[in-house]
Amino acid sequence: MAIEKVAVIGSGVMGSGIAAQVANAGVPVVLLDIVPKDAEDRSMLAKGAIAKMLKTDPAPLMHKRNAKLITPGNLEDDLELLADCDWIIEVVLEDLKVKHATYEKINKHRKKGSIISSNTSTIPLHNLIEGQGEDFASDFLITHFFNPPRYMRLLELVVGDKTRKDAIDDVYMFCDIRLGKGVVRCNDTPGFIANRLGVFWLTEGINQAIEQGVSIEIADAVMSRPVGIPKTGVFALIDLVGIDLMPHLSASLLSTLPEGDWYREIFKDYPFIHQMIEAGYTGRKGKGGFYRLNPDAKAKKEKQALALNADTFDDAMYAKAYKPSLESISAGKKGLRAVVQADDEGGRYAWAVLSKTLAYAASLVPEIAGDIGAVDRAMELGYNWKQGPFRMIDALGPAWFAEKLKEQGIAVPPLLEQVGEGTFYKVEDGRQYFFGVDGGYHEITRMDGVLLLSDLKLSQKPIMKNASASVWDIGDGVLCFEHTSKMNTFDEQIFAMIDQVIKHISDGSGEHKALVFYNEGSAFSAGANLGLALFMINIAMWPQVEEFIAGGQRAFTALKHAPFPVISAPSGLALGGGCEILLHSDHVQAHAETYTGLVEVGVGLIPAWGGCKEMILRFQARQRAQHNKSWFSPANDPMSATRQAFETIGLAQVAKSADEAKAMGYFRESDGITMNRDRLLYDAKQKALALAENYQPPTLVEDIRLPGPSGKYALDMAVGDLRKSGKATPYDVVVSGHLAAVLSGGNTDWTESMNEDDMMKLERTEFMKLLHHEGTMDRIEYMLNNGKPLRN
Repeated sequence: MAIEKVAVIGSGVMGSGIAAQVANAGVPVVLLDIVPKDAEDRSMLAKGAIAKMLKTDPAPLMHKRNAKLITPGNLEDDLELLADCDWIIEVVLEDLKVKHATYEKINKHRKKGSIISSNTSTIPLHNLIEGQGEDFASDFLITHFFNPPRYMRLLELVVGDKTRKDAIDDVYMFCDIRLGKGVVRCNDTPGFIANRLGVFWLTEGINQAIEQGVSIEIADAVMSRPVGIPKTGVFALIDLVGIDLMPHLSASLLSTLPEGDWYREIFKDYPFIHQMIEAGYTGRKGKGGFYRLNPDAKAKKEKQALALNADTFDDAMYAKAYKPSLESISAGKKGLRAVVQADDEGGRYAWAVLSKTLAYAASLVPEIAGDIGAVDRAMELGYNWKQGPFRMIDALGPAWFAEKLKEQGIAVPPLLEQVGEGTFYKVEDGRQYFFGVDGGYHEITRMDGVLLLSDLKLSQKPIMKNASASVWDIGDGVLCFEHTSKMNTFDEQIFAMIDQVIKHISDGSGEHKALVFYNEGSAFSAGANLGLALFMINIAMWPQVEEFIAGGQRAFTALKHAPFPVISAPSGLALGGGCEILLHSDHVQAHAETYTGLVEVGVGLIPAWGGCKEMILRFQARQRAQHNKSWFSPANDPMSATRQAFETIGLAQVAKSADEAKAMGYFRESDGITMNRDRLLYDAKQKALALAENYQPPTLVEDIRLPGPSGKYALDMAVGDLRKSGKATPYDVVVSGHLAAVLSGGNTDWTESMNEDDMMKLERTEFMKLLHHEGTMDRIEYMLNNGKPLRN
């Protein structure tokens, strides 16, 4: 049964977040909650949740219009809305009596064969289905989302002995393809996988900092990027999720874990934690937590860190946070073993925490999951670890790790003893294998529709490569262009490779017929290499700078008019030049979480690789489609497209989702969106193959009409008003003037035709003028040094 309509019971933070993600998938969803006592609007909780999600940042909705797919209601008057729902997700209080009462209501109104799941992370499945009947048990499973549901990819799936296979398959595929989740099958055990291990790791992180007298700054500095864990480390992560949540997670685990579990041994109920909560220091949502901003009004932005004391908390125990410099912190570049072997307090702390955490993980398979891959994937997706526990053990060396555990008197888990001198993962003949609980190796397989460049690299070499890019054969005549520069920025090597690959595909052999731009980094592309540009400017290499800009224009124009389809498949950041290449592609197949925009004004520049030109073309095409094909129709406002492009580029507007990118004009309505990151390359390849059939490249646009000097005057006047009201800085006015010169067409007139080359010449001319301004140099240097724009 296809899932075409969903219901969510419970409109709290998690319930409303799940409903929002279902709506993001374009699926209608019913959101029900209880009727508050004496409420004038009996559905006020669900309605209030929808109103709140429209204001929340980061936004749970990928576009505000998606809220229209959510129907609010209550559990007394609107249960009939469940009658046509295919999947009903319960997200009520973690109280078995409350859940059972809710199931009784659901059962009376749901249709036969509808699927029911709980978002619980604390109550065993067999307790949830107790007394609910055979039909309920066959339709029931646990779907544990992570918060916030839009941004956290992990979904833990727990099924019972009686759960029917088609219900499991339907939910699995819906969550994978439509919701974009990394679905991990877990056993019905306390905390499932991610929280079972994550809470152990955080608890031991606190323990060791206190026992060893390690500051929280050192603890977080080493227990983060050096070991492949997000920069929040231990203490900043607890601040993020809420210090008040930790006692609840611990109590939940302690109430259900088996006797003798290692967590029972390491758990300590510190008085200072309770004192912090009572004083309102619950983390970022409260007065602060392990870190806070100095409450002194004169030092508002000064970050302070707490000095740990197991027994006492006092707000006088905060001091200015410092940035540690230790061998163990810098050792991350040499590998995980170098970090834990570093002879300093950071290295000793890292070893103490990780040795127990990794040993605990190894001891829990097959209790919590059927294989090590599920455990690794859960921690990678749920806690954003770069490598899961078993890949970390491989990085250390399983035999070395086991020997070190013995030296410290820590019992070596049976699975670790079993792997012996081997590793938990291995590659043979271009195929990946994992070590199973049966003592043998098993091939890692991917689901249909999943294509990863990292997999392909195991069995082939790039067909061409330089210092900044590689080109891979992804099969069926399609090539993949992969940026490999820092932050996947554009430089001369990228442009040279674009030229080379265009010539290769166009050689007439017919061996290859389409090109996909794609990589598996956190950023599709952060734009131009600003460091390289600044270096050339500082030594007055003006001809080389202008050639760099002209080279980008030639490369992107060649891609747009290439005799084969060019598909871009972005995920993450696609800014500046990273957005401009999307604008020149035949089709964009974007991951839903793509954040794109033309942000050059932030560094005192304007888009000069065709970005201004392409935005004008897109807005003019929209205008003509809405009104009349003739330029001189009364409905065609000569300033409309220019004004829209000026606002979009001049305000450095960034789309915070692929859905928003369509609304803002960065993407076409015909461009595709893929919810699951792992399916992006496959989807892009399929689109490339479809377009390759009888492909005809777009012709050069020869009839671009722009308002000219009168249009620039109008834009300059608008910016002047913003300056007077304090909404624009002095240098904003300068940059905007050069942008207005391009978007209004320079000295042209509405009655005169321009072509694409004319517009790019204007871009290049105004760009070079800005480079000679001191204000632009100040903005570029500030961005490179601080990672944020200068408001000069």
